[in-house]
Amino acid sequence: MKPPRILLAPGLESSRIVTGLWQVADQERDGRPFDRAAAAAALAEYAAAGFDSFDMADHYGGAEDIVGLFRRQGGDAAVFTKWVPTPGPMTRDAVREGVGRSLERLGSVPELMQFHWWSFRHPAWLDALREMAAMRDEGALKHLGVTNFDTDHLRVAVRNGVPIATNQISFSLLDRRAAGAMSDFCLANGVKILAYGTLGGGFLSERWVGRDEPAEADIADWSKMKYRRFIGAMGGWGVFQRLMREVAAIAKRHGVSVANVATRWVLEHPAVGAVIVGARLTENEHRADNLRLFSFALDAEDRARLDNAIAAGRPIPGDCGDEYRRPPYLTAAGDLSHHLESLPKIYAATEFRPGRFRVDSGSVWEGACGYSRAVRSGKRILVSGTTATHTDGSVVCPGDAGGQAVYILDKIAAAVEALGGTMDDVVQTRIWLRNADDWETVGRVHGRVFAEARPANTLVEVGRLVGGYLVEIEAEAMLD
Repeated sequence: MKPPRILLAPGLESSRIVTGLWQVADQERDGRPFDRAAAAAALAEYAAAGFDSFDMADHYGGAEDIVGLFRRQGGDAAVFTKWVPTPGPMTRDAVREGVGRSLERLGSVPELMQFHWWSFRHPAWLDALREMAAMRDEGALKHLGVTNFDTDHLRVAVRNGVPIATNQISFSLLDRRAAGAMSDFCLANGVKILAYGTLGGGFLSERWVGRDEPAEADIADWSKMKYRRFIGAMGGWGVFQRLMREVAAIAKRHGVSVANVATRWVLEHPAVGAVIVGARLTENEHRADNLRLFSFALDAEDRARLDNAIAAGRPIPGDCGDEYRRPPYLTAAGDLSHHLESLPKIYAATEFRPGRFRVDSGSVWEGACGYSRAVRSGKRILVSGTTATHTDGSVVCPGDAGGQAVYILDKIAAAVEALGGTMDDVVQTRIWLRNADDWETVGRVHGRVFAEARPANTLVEVGRLVGGYLVEIEAEAMLD
């Protein structure tokens, strides 16, 4: 028996269990020796058993090199990798050089090239995806995916014509964010979810049923460091053990493992194309157990028991991918604020008179019409009426007011942050719509961004907006 297969997109076939290679980085941590030839041989064993889809990234240690060696030795598999650049200008050369490093290590074109972006405040992510789409059109890439995109920014990418096949995101009994708006959008737009974290770094297994909570010092590998934080965020160890008792009971009823039940729950969601199960190459493998998840299906009783157990906990806050961009930072490294603060910004503040600063976006109209993107005077920051105008002058998300609002609020956030504030400092927003019927889709975007700040707000329909825009927004922030 081999794992069943699925067509993620036309011409993109995958096993429904993708073997994740992120633990290569952990196995090579601190310069530890790792036999890459033996690892490539292990990949051949996986492929021969039908586990012939591998997921990696440019920063997963030597994972791409290992897969390159496997392919040079005649190995045949679907290869998914990721490009994770530092935000900055995404010129044609920068994109092709960055993607090209992965192609060189792999020695061939992967079946799926995925893209991760740290901060949507920097709009060059759209330039990068457009250039990758151009490479796909030329045949230099086969299929495109994204990683850890939230629903709003996946929407912006799709509405701008980028052919996104997949979004790789966290999805498990611990983290159910993907079951809501993300799944709805993916089903409506032909995007498949590649779900990782389905086993919670190994916590969703028999070993942890009825066990006391481990001390932080006793957690040795990066995956468990990460998912221990998820357990804390979803309610703590007591809630986790209640869930585990139900999962274990369901597993016993079907004669399968706890891991099988946890994985099956994710795999049965209609928007999920495949689950990614990590492997520690040359150390251990669980292929036989993983195959058992296709020997049964969850029934209504199983789902009711899981729903009741889950209800005792708290939903992981925010949307998919937020754990990398805002508190609570649920990553192996923990708090990423220092990393995010060190990333290059799109705007820089200039002091143009004592105590008064401004931000310019580079638009020719700022000088010609005598205005700034934003101005700070003392503790007050005022942001000009902002439209979904990309850095090249194009209109982002034409015909989609909600998508334009997403892009606009990213621009406003970048301007406020360049002047020393945050979106939590915003006290007033004003929204102008070309069509009042768009009030709800724009309002909901506004609500997601300002869920905590709750600024005073005015929203009106106007007779006309300059250019091909459906919405324009201005903001005012007050610093403490």
